[in-house]
Amino acid sequence: MADIIKDAILNGLYSTNYSGDQTIAPQIVTNSSSSTIWEMIRNELLSCEKFVWSVAFVTEDMLVPLKLVLADLANKGISGELITGTYLNFNSPKVFRELLKIPNLRVRINEKDGFHTKAYLFQHEDYITICMGSANFTRSAMLSNYETLLKISSTMNGSLAENLVHYEEELRKFSHLLTEGWVEKYEQSWVKPTPHEIKRTTKRIAPNQMQQSALAALWEKQENGAKRSLIISATGTGKTYLSAFAVKEYNPKRFLYIVHREQIAKKSLNSFQEVIGGSKEDFGLLNGNNHQLDCRYLFATVQTLSQEKILEKLPEDQFDYILIDEAHRTPAPSYQRIMKHFKPKFWLGLTATPERMDNQDVFKLFDYHVAYEVRLKDALDANMLSPFHYVGIQDYEADGEIISETTQLNRLVATDRVKYILQQLDYYGYCGEQPRGLIFCSRQEEAKEIAHHFSVASHPAVALTNNDSGKRRQEVVAKLEQGELEYIVTVNLFNEGIDIPSVNQVIFLRNTQSKTVFLQQLGRGLRKYPGKDYVTVIDFIGNYKHNYLVPLALNDDTSCDRDQARQEIRFPPKINISTINFSQIASEHILASLAETKLDSMVELRKAFHQLNQRIGRIPLLQDFFDSGLIDPQVFVNHPLLPHYGTFLMKMGEKVRLSQWESELLSFVTKELANGKRPHELILLKKLIESNGELTKTHYQQEMKQRGVYVNDDVLKSVIDILSLNFFTVKSGKKLKKEMYGNRPIVKIMENKYQLLPAISQSLQNNQDFYKLMLDAINVGLALSKGYDWGKQFTLYRRYNRKDVCRLLNWPLDVSAPMYGYRVSEEECPIFITYRKDSKKERNANYNNQFQDGRSLRWYTRSPRHLDSTEVQKLLQGVDKNKQQIKIHVFVKQSDAAGKDFYYLGEAKIEPKSVREEIVGKKAAVGMDLVLKDPLPTKINNLLFK
Repeated sequence: MADIIKDAILNGLYSTNYSGDQTIAPQIVTNSSSSTIWEMIRNELLSCEKFVWSVAFVTEDMLVPLKLVLADLANKGISGELITGTYLNFNSPKVFRELLKIPNLRVRINEKDGFHTKAYLFQHEDYITICMGSANFTRSAMLSNYETLLKISSTMNGSLAENLVHYEEELRKFSHLLTEGWVEKYEQSWVKPTPHEIKRTTKRIAPNQMQQSALAALWEKQENGAKRSLIISATGTGKTYLSAFAVKEYNPKRFLYIVHREQIAKKSLNSFQEVIGGSKEDFGLLNGNNHQLDCRYLFATVQTLSQEKILEKLPEDQFDYILIDEAHRTPAPSYQRIMKHFKPKFWLGLTATPERMDNQDVFKLFDYHVAYEVRLKDALDANMLSPFHYVGIQDYEADGEIISETTQLNRLVATDRVKYILQQLDYYGYCGEQPRGLIFCSRQEEAKEIAHHFSVASHPAVALTNNDSGKRRQEVVAKLEQGELEYIVTVNLFNEGIDIPSVNQVIFLRNTQSKTVFLQQLGRGLRKYPGKDYVTVIDFIGNYKHNYLVPLALNDDTSCDRDQARQEIRFPPKINISTINFSQIASEHILASLAETKLDSMVELRKAFHQLNQRIGRIPLLQDFFDSGLIDPQVFVNHPLLPHYGTFLMKMGEKVRLSQWESELLSFVTKELANGKRPHELILLKKLIESNGELTKTHYQQEMKQRGVYVNDDVLKSVIDILSLNFFTVKSGKKLKKEMYGNRPIVKIMENKYQLLPAISQSLQNNQDFYKLMLDAINVGLALSKGYDWGKQFTLYRRYNRKDVCRLLNWPLDVSAPMYGYRVSEEECPIFITYRKDSKKERNANYNNQFQDGRSLRWYTRSPRHLDSTEVQKLLQGVDKNKQQIKIHVFVKQSDAAGKDFYYLGEAKIEPKSVREEIVGKKAAVGMDLVLKDPLPTKINNLLFK
C-alpha cells in the first residue's frame, strides 16, 4: 500500500506522468452538477474502518442521510467520532439531541470561542484520508454551495498521519462528551443566531424563471388560436400566482375563477389582488354568502356558480377569460353545466393530476392543449417546493420473514412492528418542534390499529379512511395543523385534493403500486411552510413485488432500462438539495424485485400508449413520447419484439398500411439509426426527404459543420456503407442481415450527389403511413442523439454495444458477432471488458481484469497468445518508445446482467513496464495495464468496479 500511496502523492503533487491511484490521489472536491461533497464523504464512510470528524457547524437536515449511512456501518461494527462545538450558537439544541440518537457516533463538544474547524478524517485498513477546507456539515455546504475541500491520503507511518493523531488528541483535551444533561443546560442559555439584517424594500411581485417559461408557452398557445389550455403543476408550485400573472398579461374585461372550496376562493382572490393591483372593488366573491356578480374579477365556488338561478343571471359572454382550479374535476356534472353555459374567449385549467382513474378525459375538455407542465424535479430545482430527505429502510422482520403483500393483518399491527416503526421515526426525526406526519398504509384496519397503537405510545394519531365524511377529514387535518395530533394514518385517501403545508414527515408503510400515486402522496408534504426547512420521508421497504417503482419515481426515470435502474438504486442522485438514500438491505430488496420484473413489457407499453393517446387526443408517435417524457422512445426503438413503431401500433389495434419492403426499411432506420448514437445518417436521410431525394456532397458537409458534427472522409464513406446496407453483409441466423432490411441500397452517391432510392421517394409520396413513421423515426433519432457529443466519435460514459462501435469506428463491415473481447485494426482497437463474470464456467472467467488505481485496468489478450504473436506485436507497436501506434478505446460493463451495452471509458495507453506473458487458465496470454486518458468520475468508478 505504501507504494500506491507514494505514486498517488507524486501524481497529485508532482507530475501526472506518475500513474497514481486516482481514488486516493490528492484532489480538490467541490459541488458540481455531476457530483457533490456529500457523495465523496458518503463513499469514504462506506469504505472506512473508523472516522473522526472535527466540524464546527452541523445542521439537522444533513443528519437524515448521515443517520442512514451510520445505521449501515453499525451493522458492520464500524463507529466514529465527531468533535463539534458551540461557536456562534450555530448548532441548535435539537441538533445535539439528534446526534445523541446515533449509537455508533461518539460526540464531543468544544466550547472554545473560535472553534471553526472543518476536517473529515477516515481511517482505512492501512492508510488514512483527510479532507479539509471550507465545508461544514450543513446541507448547503454538502450539496450546493461553492465550497472547497482538499482530499489527501497518507500511510499510517507518514508525518501527516502522525500530525493528525496529535491534532485529534489536542482537540479531545479541550472537549467533553455530549450528554443529555449538557444539552439541557445549553438549551437554557442558547439564543438562536439571527441572520444579518437585510434592508427590506417594497418589491413588486414578479414571476420566477419557471413561471416566465409557463407564461410564454401559454401566450404562444393563445397566439396560435387556442381557446382552451391546461397547465399541469404540482401542489405548492405557485399555480395561483402563475395564473394571476397570466390573467394580468391577458388583461380581460371580465374574469371568472372557479374553485371547489370557499377558503381557496378567498385565498386566491387575495393573491390575484397582490399581483394585478387596482381597486379592491374590482375583486369579488360568489359563494353561499356573497353574490358580488358585477365585479371585474369574480372568484366563485362551483357549488354556487353551477346553480341554475345563478347561471341565469350571467350571460354566456359575461366573461372573456375563465380559469378552473383543480381542473381534473371538470368531468363532474356541476362543472359541465358551467362549461356548457359560458362562451369565453379563453378557458384555462390548472391541475396537478390530470389523469383520472375513471377514464374521464380531462384533456379533451381543454382541446388537448397542455401549455406547460411542472414536474417534481423541475419544481425542486426551482426551489418551489420544500426539499426532502428520503430514506428507504427495511420493514420489520421477525423469524426471518419480512413484511410483504401477503402478510396477515395481525403481523402488520403487531406490537413489535409498531415499536420498530416508532423507533425509526424517532431516529430519522423531523424538522420542527413536533412531528406532523402523514402515514400511508395498505389496509383500513391496519390504519386504525396503527393509529391506536401510536396514541397509546403517546404519539396522538387518528386514522382517516374513505368512510369518513369531508367534515370529519377537515376536523382531523385542523387538529394536526394545530399540534393536537402528531400523525394522520390513511389508505390512499390523501393522494390529491388535500393541502397540509405543515407536514414534516411522510411515512410509507405499504407497497408502491404506481409511480404516479407514490409521487402524489410524497407531494402532500412538499408545500413550503414557515420554519419547515425540509421534509423527512421514511419508506419501510418490505419484500414487495413493485419495490423497483420507488427509485424510478424519485428519479423521474422513464427509460425502462434495468441497468440504469440498478445505478439509481445503488447510487441515488440528489435532486437540488434533496437527497435519496437506501439502506443496504432495502437496496437488496429493491434489486431483487427489479430482477423479477420486465420493465418494457407490452402491458406497460400499452398503458403508456393509452395514457398519451388520451392526453394528446390522437395516435401518439415516438416524438410524442419524447416530448411528453411519459416513456423514453428508446424503449420502443430497442424492444426485441418490435421491428419498428408501426408494429406496435398494429398491436394496439391501429390500422397501419405498409408493404413488406416499407416495413423492412422502417425496421432498418429504427434498429440501426434511431438510437441516436451517431447523427450522420439521420441528418442525410432527413435532408434527402426534404430535398426531393437529392443532395450534393458539399451541401451535406456544410450541414454537418453548421450543426457541429464531426466529419471526415472515413465518416463519409462509412455513412454510405451503412445506407447502402453493405455494412450488414454478414449472416444473422440463416440469412444475411441486409436481407432483413430489404436488400436494396437506400442511398447511393453518384457524381458527388447523394440520391435516395427512387422507389423510397415514391413510397414516401404515395403512403402517408410510411412517410409519417419514417420521418418520426428519423426525428426521434436526432432528438436522442443530442444526448451525445456530436463533435466526437464516442461520448465518455455513454453506453455502446459492439455493433455500435463497429459503425462509429467507420469499419466497412459489422464484425461484432465474432469480435468477443477486442479487435485490432490498422489504427484502432476497441476493447470490451466484462468486469465481474457471472460464472466461472464462462470462457473468459479466468481473466482477472483488476481496476487498480482509479485509472489503470489490468487487461489480457485472448489465449493462446504470446509476446511475439502478430496480433500482440501490432497492438504493442511503439509502446516502448511512448509512441503508441494503435488508438485503444475501452468499453466496460460490470457483469453480463447489465445487457449488451458497455460504458465508454475513453482512450487508453498501454503501460510498457506492465506488459508480460502469463498463464491464464491453462494457456498463455499477454497481460498489460491500460491507463485511461481521463480519470474516472466517482459515480462511474463505483458503478462499474465496486
